[in-house]
Amino acid sequence: MERKDGGEWAIPGGVVGPGEISAALKREFAEEAVNSSQKPRADTQELEKQLHKLCSQEHFVVYNGYVGDPRHTDNVWMDTEAVNYHDETGEVMDLLSLEAGDDAEKVRWVDINDKLKLYASHSQFLQLVAEKRGAHWSEHYPE
Repeated sequence: MERKDGGEWAIPGGVVGPGEISAALKREFAEEAVNSSQKPRADTQELEKQLHKLCSQEHFVVYNGYVGDPRHTDNVWMDTEAVNYHDETGEVMDLLSLEAGDDAEKVRWVDINDKLKLYASHSQFLQLVAEKRGAHWSEHYPE
């Protein structure tokens, strides 16, 4: 998603309360990448089913800890838990219609590479996922 507050591309995410990692992941993705807060209840119920199905699949914690973030101050900093859920068959993600919502200016699937300007530490997270999944991580932007 492209953030409204600076135009950088980012992985959908947000503030997580104690003990709500899975719920927060689903909620933030739904709000930012599918615009769930503007959808009728029937649509959001189906979306919740699809996201539950995705989050029940194989996943791994990409990173957990302190991250560099432009919002840091001497008294405030960010800790992040980045999680990768992999929809191997596409049966969940193929059914989702992306639509920018909440903090997103735009949302779409993008090819990732090391030249893509991403918010804060998000590029590092994607590189870790690419390495873990045996996917190509471009060292040069294709011409």
